[in-house]
Amino acid sequence: MKLLNSTMKYLVALLFLFTAITAFAQNSEKPLVQFTGVTLNADSAKVIVPYVNITNVTLHKQVYIANYEGYFSFVAHELDTIRFSSVGYNPVTVIIPANVAAKSLVMQIKLKPQIINLPAFRVFPWATTDEFRKDFLSMKIADDDLEIARKNLSSASIRALEASLPHSGAESFSVQDMHNSIVNSHSITNPLFNPFAWGSLIRDIAAGDKANSN
Repeated sequence: MKLLNSTMKYLVALLFLFTAITAFAQNSEKPLVQFTGVTLNADSAKVIVPYVNITNVTLHKQVYIANYEGYFSFVAHELDTIRFSSVGYNPVTVIIPANVAAKSLVMQIKLKPQIINLPAFRVFPWATTDEFRKDFLSMKIADDDLEIARKNLSSASIRALEASLPHSGAESFSVQDMHNSIVNSHSITNPLFNPFAWGSLIRDIAAGDKANSN
């Protein structure tokens, strides 16, 4: 039984080795190509996409990385499948064509930005549902906009605002002018400060003395 198991393991190992050698031989028969290029943003050709991951899917998933300027250059085979991927962009797959002239291929790889619509997230001030239930049952329903406007335009609200808000320069001048007019209209002029009143008083006294002597 042990001998059978050892034989089976040996045959499986030989099978895998034969498969790998066959694949390597088939792949090595393909002409080599110097694959060079730059990774760009598909929405704007002037925007560089740096540090893009480049995977040769055909050749044992060998991985390369573009530099900070989006430039890359490596050796591949004709008909190899190359995959370009970067965070925030949709992956791009390129197949190197056959019969490449001068065994050199230069391409611009344009990656499309990936737009992800996240669901709306709202933050509530309640830590638990019990706190929410308590606040909900005790809260007062707010008035609508029309009712708030009516309250703000009521005479009581306007009087309260007049009492609490300071007067402007024009309002202060108008109030002072009104105050002076009211004071002047109700003030009583002392006749002793009027020289014409003194003349009338002397004439009255003289007339009274003359009448007494008669």
